[in-house]
Amino acid sequence: MKITTIMQLILGFIVCNGHVIICGSLYGNETDQLSLLEFKNAITLDPKQSLMSWNDSTHFCNWEGVHCRMKNPYRVTSLNLTNRGLVGQISPSLGNLTFLKHLLLPTNGFTGTIPPSLGHLHRLQNLYLSNNTLQGRIPSLANCSNLKALLLGRNQLVGQIPADLPSYLQVLQLSINNLTGIIPASLANTTSLNQFNIAFNNIEGNIPNEIAKLPALHILNAGSNQLTGRFQQAILNLSTLVTLILGPNHLSGEVPSNIGNSLPSLQQFALADNFFDEKIPSSLINASQIHIFDISKNNFTGLVLRSIGKLSELTKLNLEFNKLQARDKQDWEFMNSLTNCTKLNAFSVEWNHLEGHIPSSLSNLSIQLQHLYLGRNQLEGDFPSGIANLPNLIVLGMNSNQFTGAIPQWLGTLKNLQILALADNIFTGFIPSSLSNLSQLAYLLLESNQFVGNIPPSFGKLQNLAILNMSSNNLHGLVPKEIFRIPPLREIYLSFNNFDGQLPTDIGNAKQLTNLELSSNRLSGDISSTLGECASLQDIKLDWNVFSGSIPTSLRKISSLKILSVSHNNITGSIPVFLGNLQYLEQLDLSFNHLAGEVPKEGIFKNVTALRIEGNHELCGGALQLHLMACSVMPSNSTKHKLFAVLKVLIPIACMVSLAMVILLLLFWRGRHKRKSMSSPSFERNLPKVSFSDIARATEGFSTSSIGRGRYGTVYQGKLFQDGNYVAISVFNLETRGAPNSFIAECNVLRNVRHRNLVPILTACSSIDSNGNDFKALVYEFMPRGGLHGLLYSTQDYESSFDLMHITVAQRLSIVVDIADALEYLHHNNQGTIVHCDMKPSNILLDDNMTAHVGDFGLARFVVDSTVS
Repeated sequence: MKITTIMQLILGFIVCNGHVIICGSLYGNETDQLSLLEFKNAITLDPKQSLMSWNDSTHFCNWEGVHCRMKNPYRVTSLNLTNRGLVGQISPSLGNLTFLKHLLLPTNGFTGTIPPSLGHLHRLQNLYLSNNTLQGRIPSLANCSNLKALLLGRNQLVGQIPADLPSYLQVLQLSINNLTGIIPASLANTTSLNQFNIAFNNIEGNIPNEIAKLPALHILNAGSNQLTGRFQQAILNLSTLVTLILGPNHLSGEVPSNIGNSLPSLQQFALADNFFDEKIPSSLINASQIHIFDISKNNFTGLVLRSIGKLSELTKLNLEFNKLQARDKQDWEFMNSLTNCTKLNAFSVEWNHLEGHIPSSLSNLSIQLQHLYLGRNQLEGDFPSGIANLPNLIVLGMNSNQFTGAIPQWLGTLKNLQILALADNIFTGFIPSSLSNLSQLAYLLLESNQFVGNIPPSFGKLQNLAILNMSSNNLHGLVPKEIFRIPPLREIYLSFNNFDGQLPTDIGNAKQLTNLELSSNRLSGDISSTLGECASLQDIKLDWNVFSGSIPTSLRKISSLKILSVSHNNITGSIPVFLGNLQYLEQLDLSFNHLAGEVPKEGIFKNVTALRIEGNHELCGGALQLHLMACSVMPSNSTKHKLFAVLKVLIPIACMVSLAMVILLLLFWRGRHKRKSMSSPSFERNLPKVSFSDIARATEGFSTSSIGRGRYGTVYQGKLFQDGNYVAISVFNLETRGAPNSFIAECNVLRNVRHRNLVPILTACSSIDSNGNDFKALVYEFMPRGGLHGLLYSTQDYESSFDLMHITVAQRLSIVVDIADALEYLHHNNQGTIVHCDMKPSNILLDDNMTAHVGDFGLARFVVDSTVS
């Protein structure tokens, strides 16, 4: 009897060889075991040894992650190997587990494609493959008629969203992949769908009208795609919707006025980074359960909803990067209303059109508030005292306003502060030493104010400080050595102050330092050799100081160095050859020192456009494009007397001939070009004439319309012409060294060039002010979106939101193309080659359409021909 049974079993395996699925009903338990073993064989790495129990000594129903039904024959119903670190491919053999209901393999390292054989599992209810590295298209799962949850997010899947999804599907999670195409209208067939998440893909088109046929939908997340068109009205039929996330995308137009009435259950409302406009719908107040309200980076106008405080569950309110207004007490009523939001954790209104003093009701905001962004408006007055009542603040952004007065000592009591951004205001007085009590502080950003005095040495206690920026103030004294002992310090910006003394030798302790900018001070002595111990440095700017001695040889150890500027100092000696061996060095400025000897020829010294050595009159040799004198060979003693005699004759003759040639050239040049001197450049096209009084009136006396500061002056916003449009007015501070030359350089560049990606100049003013002093200004078209720097580094420092939204890949690519077009025009236009010499994100300005414009030609240089600088 036993022999007969064994023979039947052997014959069964022979017959079923290659047809496992067909014979599974006869010998299901053997089929399941073989399928699991094939799955195991496809695994190439099992770091947690999760499959160690998968062997013949243990019944497969007891293998780790495997669950079977409790009656005979035992069949696998669940395979759960979540977060085991498994690496390999998903074996098609899993399609033979015909009783499988739950296949859970998320958070592993699976590669390859999703096996189409999984589409045979008609009992399958949950398929979780998210957070792997799966590629290819999503296979058809139409036969998985019982499938309720399909989670495929965080992979590298391509292709379109399947149009034949199982009709009983409740959860569809496809976010963070590379899916394309449109949202299929057949999605409406999944009438039980509760969650639909396609965020972070490349889906195009708009949300289909058929979305209205999903009455059970609670979560709709289509953010970070390429959707276009207007707000889909069909969404208003989803009365049970709890989460609505549609940004970033390219949606535009007006948000329906009745949205709050139609979607009363909303809890998350996020339309950030689109092109929606008009006013914020007042009906949103009726969606009283909203706790996340994010409409940032749009074009909303009008006032902030005065009764917004009725959203008492609010934890995050993000209104930044819009055109919202507040001018008088009534407009600021929303601040009083927000005091009802006792759970508010984050609040941003930066980069809007808010004006005047901040209401005292600021002090009554939620004690739980951790993120407060007020920057990039036209706010004024003293430091708001109400902030003292917000002890849990982590981020305080007040940058780019017109605040005045001193920073109060009590600011040092906000023990949780990690980012303090007060840059670009008119704060005065001393920097309070109490800030050294902010032990969690990581970013201290105080640049472009009018602070005086020293940097408190007690700032050395800020042991978490990563970025210190105090440039463009009136600080003086020594640079405190204590700050260089802060372990995580990465960036120091102290340029445009009056610091003196030597660079502390303690600088060598700043092992994590990547950026050191001390330009335009009065630092003296030798450049400390310990600077070479800062092996992570990428950017060193020590120009416009009084440093002496030679370039330290220890700099050879900074292999990551990209920029080195020591121009306008008193540095002597020769140019070190090792600078040519720094393979990442992109810019080297040694100009206007007292360097002598031969210029090296390797590395960066081959790239004359990245090298500046002018103003060193004893240099010789180098690349031919530098046009330096050849380095002379020292003559022998036997020929010295003959050479001296020849020189006594040749030098006077050469001087006379050179003088005659210079005079002839000057006469020829004057007769041919008959134009005004360079001190008062003229423009070849007719530009409107404006006077000092016109500009003073447009900028309200240069007091309330400042939108930025630069090295050579201040930029104001105002209405100068009869069309009523805003313009940007760059007023030069002629007392700043180099400012007159910068004005002349910009005029010479802009008078003959016109291109869609250059900041358009409207006119220039060279006159005298009300005190009889020289006055020079340039008037440009106003760029509403400001500088590219503020968008690129918004989350790195203080410039923008507390969310993780960024400009889209398409916008970034468009900006790159715009910049390339501008540079191609400058380098190859028929007026001659122009080299910008100061390309950086802050000099790229963006208009309302996110079109990039290159500006700030104060350091621009002309090239006589294609080979001569």
